[in-house]
Amino acid sequence: MRLAGFYAFAATVALLPALFPDNYFVVVVGASAGLNVILAVGLNLLMGYAGQISLGHAAFFGLGAYASAILTTRFGWPSLLALAAGLIAAGLLAWAFARPILRLRGHYLAMATLGFGVIVHVIMVQATGWTGGPDGLAGVPPLDLFGWEVSGDLQWYGVIMAAALLAVWLSLNLVDSPVGRALRAVHGSEFAAQMMGVDTARAKTQAFVVSALFAAFAGSLFAHQQAFVSPDSFDLTVSVELVTMVVLGGLASTFGAACGAIALTLLQQALVVFEDYEMLIHGALLMAVMIFLPQGLFVGLTQAARRLGSALVRSRPSVAA
Repeated sequence: MRLAGFYAFAATVALLPALFPDNYFVVVVGASAGLNVILAVGLNLLMGYAGQISLGHAAFFGLGAYASAILTTRFGWPSLLALAAGLIAAGLLAWAFARPILRLRGHYLAMATLGFGVIVHVIMVQATGWTGGPDGLAGVPPLDLFGWEVSGDLQWYGVIMAAALLAVWLSLNLVDSPVGRALRAVHGSEFAAQMMGVDTARAKTQAFVVSALFAAFAGSLFAHQQAFVSPDSFDLTVSVELVTMVVLGGLASTFGAACGAIALTLLQQALVVFEDYEMLIHGALLMAVMIFLPQGLFVGLTQAARRLGSALVRSRPSVAA
């Protein structure tokens, strides 16, 4: 089932630009949705499977972006090397932060991660000598993939969607691994998991670090795609949106996180035409989904489709022998 879903997702991603080759909306908005898929799938490993909330995930997104931007513009590093450096920095920071902070639970953990995100955002604003401050940092060079410079909306769509597919594939494999089973055990009951021999502190730290790596990877791609980074792209609002994507699509579901990321990205684009009523309609739609599909869009719609299929099968008249 999971493999079939992955192939269906990959086929859809590949066919969209072929069916709409000159469609700006498909390519540009599709690339934004792909970045959000990477972010949401990574955060879902922490929230959906490990059961640990984070309201500061945009900090790692920004860390990956600024690492690539600073190292390439100020020090002339190759883009792939800067990307790798950003991943290492994000992983080390996440590991150092996770060990003490993941001892907290519930709203205490939410507040701690919120504080972490605020601190990182303030550094981005105040460290003007490195980050450019509120004005941001421009002139980020294109992504160089072993001699091939990614340029143009269609090329970026292909690269970002390939990265999104990689993120989904890695998540699916991780969930089915012993690490994934340990995470689900921690989510179900941390005390029971400890009684079964699971190192819960290690499992939660691993989830936090992996989710941070996903975010930093997306941040690096974002920096090279936009050729510009600023603190506004990594503030608290972004962290809240990422949590919304995961919950909207369905917790503890890789495809649910991807579905939520795509749905929220498309919704934000579609509601622009309503101007003053955009946020009102946005909130009302999210409330409706949570009321009528409390398990999330993907899980709820999948279950509804199964029930409809079963009902159609039962209502089909039997053929007399």
